[in-house]
Amino acid sequence: MRGNETLVLALPKGRILGEVIPLVRRAGIEIEPAFDDPDSRQLRFATSHPGLDVIRVRNFDVATFVAFGAAHLGVAGNDVLMEFEYLDIYAPLDLKVGHCRLAVAAPAEDAGRDDPARWSQVRIATKYPEITRRHFARRGVQAECIKLNGAMELAPSLGLSRQIVDLVQTGSTLRANGLVEIEHIADITSRLIVNRAALKTRAEEVTGWIERFREAADAA
Repeated sequence: MRGNETLVLALPKGRILGEVIPLVRRAGIEIEPAFDDPDSRQLRFATSHPGLDVIRVRNFDVATFVAFGAAHLGVAGNDVLMEFEYLDIYAPLDLKVGHCRLAVAAPAEDAGRDDPARWSQVRIATKYPEITRRHFARRGVQAECIKLNGAMELAPSLGLSRQIVDLVQTGSTLRANGLVEIEHIADITSRLIVNRAALKTRAEEVTGWIERFREAADAA
C-alpha cells in the first residue's frame, strides 16, 4: 500500500463515473489500467502523479471517506452533501457534471387528483430520508420515510408507499413504471469536496488540485 504521504481522491462508482472521468483527465490525472478493467476487484489505484492515488467507492460513501480523512478529496453529488449535511465537508467547486434533479414522484393516476399542498402527513420511499423529512417539514407535513437503496419506482405499485423521492435525469424510468414528477426538491450536480483538516495541513497540495479541477470544469 502507498504511504500516508499520498493524497487520496475518492471517485463515485456507477453512472456518474462516466461523466467524472473526462474531467479527471482534463485535470491531468491518468489512472492505472486496472481502473478500467471490469473484472478487477482492486479498489485503490495509482495515478500518473506519484503523490496521488484514486479510490472508487459508492457515491454515498465518498462523503464519509472525505469527512473522516480516509480520502483527502472526492467527487460527490450535492444530493449526498444535503443528505449528510451534519458531516463537516468543504465543497469549494461545482464541477458542472452529473446534472439531474431530486424530485417527488407519484403514480400518474394520482397526479391530477391528489394535491400535495393539502397533505398533512405522507409516507415516502426514498434513499434520502433526511432531505425528504426536511422538505416536507418546511410546510408542516410529517413524512414517514421508508429507506430503500434502489428500485424506488416499485414502491407505489407494490403498496409500500404512494410517493417516492429520488434522482431524476430524463424521467424515462419514472414513465416506464407509471410515475410522474409532482414536486421539485433540488437541482443536482457533482461537487469537488475536500477534507478540512487536509486543507489546513497540506494546503499547497490540496489547493493546487482544487485549481486544477476548477480549470478542468471551466474548460468543459
